[in-house]
Amino acid sequence: KSRCCGPVKHVNAGVTNLYKLFSVCYFSGSLMGDSVVMVSLYPEFPQSVTSSVASCGEFVLLMDRSGSMSNSRISSARDTLLLLLKSLPMGCYFNIYSFGSRYEHIFPKSVEYSQQTMEEALKTVVQMEANLGGTEMLQPLKHIYSQPCIPNQPRQLFVFTDGEVWDTKEVIDLVKRNSDSHRCFSFGIGEGASSALINGMAKEGGGHAQFITDTDRMQAKVMQSLRFALQPAVVDISVTWDLPKEVSVTVLSPPITALFPGQRSLIYAQLSGQSSEAAEGCVTVKYSLAGHPSENQLHFSLRPAEDTGLTVHKLGARTLIRSLEEGEHRGWQDTKVKEKVVQLSVQSGISSSLTAFIAVFNNNGEAIQGPLLHKNILKHGVPGMSHREEAPGQTQDTLERLYLSAAGGGGWGEGGLASVSEQQTRDPLLQLVSLQEATGKWLLDPALPTALGKTNEEVEKSKPVLANKEIWATILALIWLHGLKMDSKNEWDLLAMKAASWLRAQNAPWVTECVEAANLLLGCSVMKEALGL
Repeated sequence: KSRCCGPVKHVNAGVTNLYKLFSVCYFSGSLMGDSVVMVSLYPEFPQSVTSSVASCGEFVLLMDRSGSMSNSRISSARDTLLLLLKSLPMGCYFNIYSFGSRYEHIFPKSVEYSQQTMEEALKTVVQMEANLGGTEMLQPLKHIYSQPCIPNQPRQLFVFTDGEVWDTKEVIDLVKRNSDSHRCFSFGIGEGASSALINGMAKEGGGHAQFITDTDRMQAKVMQSLRFALQPAVVDISVTWDLPKEVSVTVLSPPITALFPGQRSLIYAQLSGQSSEAAEGCVTVKYSLAGHPSENQLHFSLRPAEDTGLTVHKLGARTLIRSLEEGEHRGWQDTKVKEKVVQLSVQSGISSSLTAFIAVFNNNGEAIQGPLLHKNILKHGVPGMSHREEAPGQTQDTLERLYLSAAGGGGWGEGGLASVSEQQTRDPLLQLVSLQEATGKWLLDPALPTALGKTNEEVEKSKPVLANKEIWATILALIWLHGLKMDSKNEWDLLAMKAASWLRAQNAPWVTECVEAANLLLGCSVMKEALGL
């Protein structure tokens, strides 16, 4: 074992401009015999960028419908697609693909987002089941990339899967070859999702990776990524080091290909050589956002402090090990790389795919003898059934019940939704979202009062006499969201912004009176300014 008694120093620094660098931790010790530095990037972009969203783009959604996506996963996926479709901006283009052993698409090619195309897509979404067999992602991706990009509509690809594929290297390489024409946002669902696949696609596609456990709400994480996709991409990212000539740097982390507001990125670097205690180092981060170049510098002391520790060394080793393993997983068979992984793992005590912890009896110091055994552990779920099997008689999810009549062939106009009495037991938030039009407005539909927990008579009686019905219905929905559903704001924020934009475009009178009346009816106290009006 290699040991380190190197001192440690923590430097907390803030840098102005478009984001701040926090927590620069410098360790003098060993990796396991050199110093290690960790830089944490926590972007804080201007409010003018983060508060605005693009009104264009081509959004391609690729959903896993293999057998392992059954039960709650496919149910949550359908609800998520509902939120995504309602939150897209007018003027964009979209399409939805689903895959298993084969793949399907709703439209032959991406179509312009409108009330008609949104309704057509939702009719298909409600019928989606986890019934397409295995997990074959490469062919649908090839088909998507073969479609010509739409001028002035940047392509944003959202990929959802709960498993892994046998051709991970080919999939990631395909994303990389097309990285100039799109951004890829990937979502790993459940514990079985391949981290190499999910992280690799997002990294090479300049997007963002999210992992969703079976206890997480998929909707919240997906809507966060949609907000990222609607904002300008950070490009031309570079990190440079300025150190004394007797000190050299070896970066342990893979290159940063994307920065998103509020999402931390870590850089680990190994510093070799000796310098005077008074010496300083400097790290410079450059990038361009919305056409504006930016440069941030942070100076840190190379003088060790009195504390000791190996935490950052281990984190740096773990980062390098994972990076090397991803290369191996993608087919880079290199003996020297494997030797490097084993060496790092043994020295740092960080497990890898090529090493293992061996149990030793304390009484005699001898290793346990015998072959390694592989055992499948039953995951949580129905007793006696694998987590990849589908339970018989599964219940309908919220979205399917909301659009039951449409799935059965009913229209989306009057009578297209299930009866009001049936809707009373459904999730009010998703019920309200399902009633929103593509333009962002709500209609004074009989189903609206039910979603708000009111009667038709109460809603009609509270409406200001001269107010437009659509204005009144939209303000009612916004007051209800802001007043009673703030805990789910990250799920409905984008569709509420679209509703507020529609209201502003109407330049209608009686808005203030509608806000006051809606607050009185719903028992809220939401200010007009909070609605974006």
